[in-house]
Amino acid sequence: MARARRDAASLRSNFEPGTSRWAVRRAQWRALGLSDADMVKPKIAVVNTSSEMAICFSHLDGIAARAKDAIRAAGGLPFEIRTAAPSDFIISAGRRATYILPTRDLIANDIEVQVEGAQLDGMLMLTSCDKTVPGQLMAAARLDIPTLMVICGYQSSGELDGEHVDIEEVFLHAGYHAQGATSFERLRDMTEHAIQSPGVCSGMGTANSMHSVAEALGMALAGAAPVAANSAAMWAQVEAAGSRIVDMVWEDLRPREILTAAAFRNAARVNLAQAGSINCIKHLQAIAVEAGVNLDVYEVFDTESRRVPVLTAVRPIGPHSIEAFEAAGGARGTMKRLEPLLETEALTCTGQTLAENLSDVRVADDDVIRPLDDPHGTEAAIVLLTGSLAPRTGIVKVGLRTPDRKLAFRGPARVFESSADAEAALKAGRIRRGEVLVLRRQGVRGGPGMGGASRLVFAVEGAGLGADVAVVTDGQLSGLVNKGLVVGEVQPEWADGGPIALVRDGDMIAIDVTARSIELEVPAQELDWRRAAFVPPEPTSDSGWLSIYERTVSDLRHGASLIPDARKKDS
Repeated sequence: MARARRDAASLRSNFEPGTSRWAVRRAQWRALGLSDADMVKPKIAVVNTSSEMAICFSHLDGIAARAKDAIRAAGGLPFEIRTAAPSDFIISAGRRATYILPTRDLIANDIEVQVEGAQLDGMLMLTSCDKTVPGQLMAAARLDIPTLMVICGYQSSGELDGEHVDIEEVFLHAGYHAQGATSFERLRDMTEHAIQSPGVCSGMGTANSMHSVAEALGMALAGAAPVAANSAAMWAQVEAAGSRIVDMVWEDLRPREILTAAAFRNAARVNLAQAGSINCIKHLQAIAVEAGVNLDVYEVFDTESRRVPVLTAVRPIGPHSIEAFEAAGGARGTMKRLEPLLETEALTCTGQTLAENLSDVRVADDDVIRPLDDPHGTEAAIVLLTGSLAPRTGIVKVGLRTPDRKLAFRGPARVFESSADAEAALKAGRIRRGEVLVLRRQGVRGGPGMGGASRLVFAVEGAGLGADVAVVTDGQLSGLVNKGLVVGEVQPEWADGGPIALVRDGDMIAIDVTARSIELEVPAQELDWRRAAFVPPEPTSDSGWLSIYERTVSDLRHGASLIPDARKKDS
């Protein structure tokens, strides 16, 4: 059913003529060359995270220009605004890589200041690297004005000596090089060939996973994800989105009509079916908090992982390229296969339900996107664990199950307070087969900002110990699948006095993915003594953004949100 359309007088950006707000705004905008006719049009923020420091953002200025042209052609008035541009591979150099996750929330707040402060009518979000997508979706949910996500595409990867090479493999082999398993010359040559165009990492890492999630939530146009950066398909989507956002403003179609509990459950199902990034879980939880949806996304993933099969096997978990996945139907193809398991009455940004969006969809390649009754895998690629070491949760990215895939591990703990210390011990040969490496102080509060543990994991694999040691951390992990058993995002984290803070060298730890358990085999009385002796850490920073984040952030089970109500739930 077509939605009723508003008139210009109802737009919040159109102030009453003669008022002080009208007068000073008109003076500013007349000086910018805008006409009185322009000033009554729907005013759309084109949210751009352009940056010259990272290839994933390098093409966004051109996209913004085309999007603004499409908005003008549809009768809207675009205003381009800029936010931070966090690339995991660029701004991870400082403060132990802890700026990455907090920048997500910085983006959301930056958008709020510029869009809410100016009382604009809608937002067109140019999505790119990992943290920009959830940051933009959080702002959309918070401000609840018509918003549309524009998927800005993945980069082309390359070849070296006839073999595929991409940025994730460069990251992996840097860990190998640290242990002497990959030569400097080989690593250097990989960096020369890994990236062949603008756009985000080409595998099913966090960026492409979040692009699919945006479409599954109903916040991107049907068939939007994934898409090759600067391709004809991407440009067609940009123009369609520029036109559609103006209609969304006239229809007053808002994010909170779209971001329902059903939409979040659908997004979880799609991410599980695509064996996507575990980082999507905390991002979806943060978006749900901003949208006012009372939903435990971690519980949703736990429940849905028991029934949603793995339908795609895109690198790094399988042999298929992101290009092949796009050609087969992409996220929309996954949703078509999953249709019997989805809540298809969910409304989307198109103004239609998910069922209507999927009505004429056909999957082009049955091997790339498998049918429900013939999946790549029937068991979950993402598994949530609980137990005495992780009373709230710990997450394992299993990927596709193979006969040699280790699903259980028991061994003595080796505790490290930093990734650098662990890597030094590894290089010195002080880590033994059969040990469980416990890397803590990496959580949202303990980092602060959640340090990455993947560098250590890749170094372990480079040392030839990937299948023979386990890693447990309260930090986050890359989207790559590891050979060994790696448990990330253990909650409660070290800074909150969780059991991971009480582990000592030699304590036995047992992990069982099939049983979904992770146990610290220490008598309860002994743990009580250790807990009584634990001293909560003092804030690590006295000033700056990380100081603000450290003092205000909630735990991961509430999305690492800065919303006060979410923090209250932690206590």
